[in-house]
Amino acid sequence: MTTPFELPSTPSAPAPVAFISHGAPTFALEPGALGPQLQALGRQLQGLNAVLVVSPHWQTPSIKVMVTPQPQTVHDFGGFPAEMYRLDYPATGFVDAARATADRLSEAGWPVSLDERRGLDHGAWVPLWHLLGAGKVPVFQVSMPLSLTPAQAVELGRVLAPLRQQGIMILASGSMTHNLYEFRQFSSQPQPYVQEFAFWVRQALTQGAVEPLIDYRRLAPHAERAHPTEEHFLPLLVALGARLPSDAMAYMAGGITHGVISMDSFVWQTASDDAASGAST
Repeated sequence: MTTPFELPSTPSAPAPVAFISHGAPTFALEPGALGPQLQALGRQLQGLNAVLVVSPHWQTPSIKVMVTPQPQTVHDFGGFPAEMYRLDYPATGFVDAARATADRLSEAGWPVSLDERRGLDHGAWVPLWHLLGAGKVPVFQVSMPLSLTPAQAVELGRVLAPLRQQGIMILASGSMTHNLYEFRQFSSQPQPYVQEFAFWVRQALTQGAVEPLIDYRRLAPHAERAHPTEEHFLPLLVALGARLPSDAMAYMAGGITHGVISMDSFVWQTASDDAASGAST
C-alpha cells in the first residue's frame, strides 16, 4: 500500500457525483438539449481537484485504475464524420490521486491493478467536452469489471464516495437507454417505451429507491428492451452508491435522440455555505 495521499486543498462542500448520458460520440459536436445544461453546471463547479470517470467503454476482467500522466484522446468508434477523429481533449492525469483510489478499492476487497497506458475513451471525454472544457481539471478513469452486477455497482459507488470529500468529482458516464439494435431504425420521434423506462427511473431516483433500481431489470417497464446489455445502465448505479446523505438531486432533461437514446442525466451535490446547485430539481 502506498503512503496516504492528501490533496492540496479541501473544498467547502464535497465534489458532486453525476450520471451523464453521453449518447452517440457526435454529442461532442451536437450538444442538443443536454449540452448547454452541462456547460451551465460546469461553470458553477468550484474547487475541483480531479474528475474520476467510470465509463461503459472501459470494461476489464477486474478493476483497473488509469495512472497515465498525459492520457490520449481515444477515438473508440467507427463510421462517423472525419471531424470527429480530429477532436482532442488534452486533459492531464492525476497519478497520485489515481493510486490512492486504487488503494481504497483494494482495501475494500476489490481486485485492482494499475494501467499506465490507458487513454480517455469517448464515454469520458465527450461529456467532459461540454461539462468542463478541455484540459481544465485532471482526469482519471476507473474501469468496470465485466462481471459487475447492479448490487455490486452500488457498492462500488459507496467505496468511491469518500473521494468526493477530497474534491474529486465522480462522473458516471452511460446512457439512460441504450438499444443500438434499434438505432436509426426509427425516425427522430421518441419511442414510447423509451419515455416510459426513463420516467420510471427518474421517479425511483427522486424517491431514493435503491433496491428497486438494483432490481430494475424485473421491475422497470421495458428494461430489457431499453438495455439489451447492462453496461450503459450500471454507471447510474455507481453514481447512486456514491451519494451522500447531505446531497440534493438535480435532473437534467436531455431529450431523446434518434428516437431511442434517452439523454436524461442527474447530478447529486451538497450546497456549500456560499453556493447552491444551479440545476433544476
